[in-house]
Amino acid sequence: MAIIEPMLTVLGPQPVWYDQLGYVQPRTGNRSANNAPRNTYRTADGSWVAVSASAQSIAERVMRLVGRPELIDEPWFTTGEGRARHADTLDAAVGDWIARHGKEEVLAAFERAEAAIAPVQDIREVLADPQYRALESITEVPDDELGTVRMQNVLFRLSETPGAIRWAGRAHGADTDEVLAGLGMTGDEIAALREAGAL
Repeated sequence: MAIIEPMLTVLGPQPVWYDQLGYVQPRTGNRSANNAPRNTYRTADGSWVAVSASAQSIAERVMRLVGRPELIDEPWFTTGEGRARHADTLDAAVGDWIARHGKEEVLAAFERAEAAIAPVQDIREVLADPQYRALESITEVPDDELGTVRMQNVLFRLSETPGAIRWAGRAHGADTDEVLAGLGMTGDEIAALREAGAL
């Protein structure tokens, strides 16, 4: 599977919108054009978290959590589209509260409120994450020069044919003779190229 195909699914209905309506969605950063609050926010200890309050009930719980329950009574708050039009107000409410608390406290509070949140991980956190470890998303590959190399695993590991990574990368020139022979060169011709310094 080409990597561009799963990435295209992230666009959601954009191909249909353009095809049928000529509509091109503008850039929105981490926000959603259809709902709010939905963004990334920085915590007091310098970490980042991603919040998604797509459902009405979740958006209400988030506003109560961050101490802004009065926003729930605004007429525009009753729809995702209305909340998206007031994303600046909602982002300020959520972002200000999150900025006053550390990551673990924020995650725990959102969990208690049953509101969707996740840490935005850097590679150190990905490598240490228990879920990635359980899925074996990162694998260790032996390498003659580097020892063991940790890298992304095969994407689709099926039960009968799980696939595996045999090497991190072949050494420079490791397959030169085989490639040139496949192009029809004889062993003597390859040796002559090597002697001349061309290989």
